[in-house]
Amino acid sequence: MNKISGFEVNFHKQSRRIYKIHIDDQILEKLLFSFNKFDITALELKPFSRFTIAKSLDDLTESKFGKFINSIIRDRNTGCFIISPKNFNQKLDDVFFVKLSTAIAHILGKPNHDSMAGKYYARFHVKHEDKSDSYLRKAYTNMDLHTDGTYVKDTTDWLLMTKIEEKNAEGGETAMLHLDDWEYCEELFNDPIGKQNFIWGSPKSKNIDYKVEHPIFSKDKEGKPQISYIDQFPEPKNMEQGIFLQKLSDSLEESKNKVITKLPVGSIIVANNYFWLHGRKPFKENQNLSRELLRIRGYFFN
Repeated sequence: MNKISGFEVNFHKQSRRIYKIHIDDQILEKLLFSFNKFDITALELKPFSRFTIAKSLDDLTESKFGKFINSIIRDRNTGCFIISPKNFNQKLDDVFFVKLSTAIAHILGKPNHDSMAGKYYARFHVKHEDKSDSYLRKAYTNMDLHTDGTYVKDTTDWLLMTKIEEKNAEGGETAMLHLDDWEYCEELFNDPIGKQNFIWGSPKSKNIDYKVEHPIFSKDKEGKPQISYIDQFPEPKNMEQGIFLQKLSDSLEESKNKVITKLPVGSIIVANNYFWLHGRKPFKENQNLSRELLRIRGYFFN
């Protein structure tokens, strides 16, 4: 296990594919000081400032932290980590977590423009009432396992999600599944339909005015399966594609190897988008439910 001063590193209790990283108080205090130089407007309007705060984080460990998290995300055997403060305090507000998320993302690579939010990241609420056109904000519906970036032209190598706020929430656990743990992977990966081009669209809230075509399955450099899939956005061209999508959806949700985990406020989960699928369990109904998430998606530096 890697040892980095100021960070406590362990494996997740449910999976040795997922690292859990806790940030010590001394590191948090230093970050609060160095991040204070930048406000959110500066980060949104001056892209170079995002790399500056990323370097301020990495410099605290003489670049050991950056090398470590890059090694995790690029490794097929792991590909996921959850990072959070060891001790949560009132100084760690939503502004701090936007900055910390920005720093981590820019150590990994370059974020894509998020058309839904109109910037390099998106913040969105999940509440009791919802009139949106996707599962993203529907609190009482299971968000099935999926990957991100299926309906855009951008390369989406990794995904970062931060829980900024959560109140009156019961349920809503995060669900994760590594392709190599999925019982039906070999069967569906070897089905030629999965390698046909599918049409992928998106609802109006995504602010994408085009559609893309690509297969669900592809191979990495070592010939291992990669997946690009979300249940809501494919537009099957015929019966065989429609039936294949149903079989795929059912077999993902039926997997007994999903990692179901409750993430506390302040947790940042980062995953490789080619071999990790993610989802969310339904919440128990509560009129005062409120959860705010931050999302950044992007690609690796070459």
